[in-house]
Amino acid sequence: MPSLSTSLARGALTSPFKRAGRPDATLPPGRLTRPAAPVAPGPLAAYGRICGFPESGALPLTYPHVLAFPLAMRLMTGRAFPLPVLGLVHTWIEITPHRVTGPGEPLELSIYAQELRPHRRGTEVTMTTEARVGGELVWESRSGYLSRHRRATPGNAPEGRTIPGGARGRATAAPGPATAAPPAAEALPARAEWRLPGDLGRRYGAVSGDRNPIHLHPLTARLFGFPRAIAHGMWTVARCLAEADDPAGIRSVRAEFKAPVLLPATVTYAADAAGTAFELRGPDGRVHLVGSVIREAP
Repeated sequence: MPSLSTSLARGALTSPFKRAGRPDATLPPGRLTRPAAPVAPGPLAAYGRICGFPESGALPLTYPHVLAFPLAMRLMTGRAFPLPVLGLVHTWIEITPHRVTGPGEPLELSIYAQELRPHRRGTEVTMTTEARVGGELVWESRSGYLSRHRRATPGNAPEGRTIPGGARGRATAAPGPATAAPPAAEALPARAEWRLPGDLGRRYGAVSGDRNPIHLHPLTARLFGFPRAIAHGMWTVARCLAEADDPAGIRSVRAEFKAPVLLPATVTYAADAAGTAFELRGPDGRVHLVGSVIREAP
């Protein structure tokens, strides 16, 4: 398997030649798999420190996503992948742990592209990741990644719902029904305040391997339309889950990245008393992340 640095270099070289939003775009078939391997304790400890997870206990809920990142990069930088990898923005993630996984268990990882659909700001792809122990599915996730580009005029490419086409599906738009705006929700109570340094993106990138230019430096972030480097979405959701009262009791979680966190920043972590909803807010009240949690019945 090519190294992560090789995949990153290939992504930098191939991105300028890929045009997002092509109506005939399709996703690469099949999946990529990494054979079962133990979790390296050193990188796991470094990840736990930067995200706030305890040094001992179960594998952090978000860590299989990090372990599978080289596979994701290999797939998304391949010739058959239709979107340029440089500048891709993580928009949402759903995680389902099927059981608690110990750090000593060897994980087999696989990843595949599941769906391609139009987005109001470009084109979004859904990536699915699975982790197995001895053939047993112990963890899975679905993530959305947005390639930002100018959309065609409404007369040529109307936005709407997507008809899923599976791993080999083609992006297809269908008009969606009009819905009334939901009532404004009451703000969740603040639980903690975090001051995020300007180099957080570089530090997390060194731990996770995700060195997307939008996270590293103001100059590289400006190339993709951001005034400063932005925090990794996966760091924000991991930090929130590390703050949860009982992360081991989580049966599923969904997080949506609403607005980028421009670094440096001061943010507030808020959550309800039941531990079923959380969010990350800026000092002006702007919501950066919202999350919902389904917990194990007592």
